[in-house]
Amino acid sequence: MTPFEWKRVQKRLVLLGFNPGPIDGIRGRMTIGALRNFQQSRGLVADGIVGPLTHAELFGDAEGASVPSFDTMPWFDEANRLIGTKEIVGPGSNPDILDFAKQLDIAYADDDIPWCGLFVAHCLGSTLPFEFLPNIPLRARAWEGFGEECELQVGAVLVFWRKSKTSGLGHVGFYAGEDATHLHCLGGNQSNSVNIKRMPKGRLLSSRWPLTGPAQSGITVVGSVDVDVTDGNEQ
Repeated sequence: MTPFEWKRVQKRLVLLGFNPGPIDGIRGRMTIGALRNFQQSRGLVADGIVGPLTHAELFGDAEGASVPSFDTMPWFDEANRLIGTKEIVGPGSNPDILDFAKQLDIAYADDDIPWCGLFVAHCLGSTLPFEFLPNIPLRARAWEGFGEECELQVGAVLVFWRKSKTSGLGHVGFYAGEDATHLHCLGGNQSNSVNIKRMPKGRLLSSRWPLTGPAQSGITVVGSVDVDVTDGNEQ
């Protein structure tokens, strides 16, 4: 769902007596909590996700309140929303990146420290509040044990090795598509920013799906996407 759609959801929650926090179009923790409270009040599964049943209960026939898309992969929506976020090279840090850690109570002081794992933790932790994250989410290879193993599909967490399979070094991001030889990874700390880059398929270690997310769709995207044509330069 887009920020515009989320604002409409937030406004509707307010009208129905549930406090989603600021009307800012962001699916944050207060909005998730308000949705869960609303769902409980209507006898729905309280997962904080706007699926068809929740949408119908929220809006019914309310004038001008139709929302054209459903909240099926909120973590992937958040990742897309953050495309273009950049670290500050050298002295100083991007406060938005530091906030990723602060909101999840992760010790992190400087965006010169590799933050691909932090980015993934933010996208999942801020939108799926009951999902178990790795004990050390800053460590990219720690995501090999996240959730459950899955086939390649849009929104899946991708874990890659770096330098060598035995180095312990890696990179983590989300599946956004693929071509014949590369996976298109939507991730953070890719050339110091959030973007989509091509990663060699041979470097993939694991593809993972959140346990508290929706059922796997199995949807893949093959061919042309809006992607940096250079190979991923994760750090």
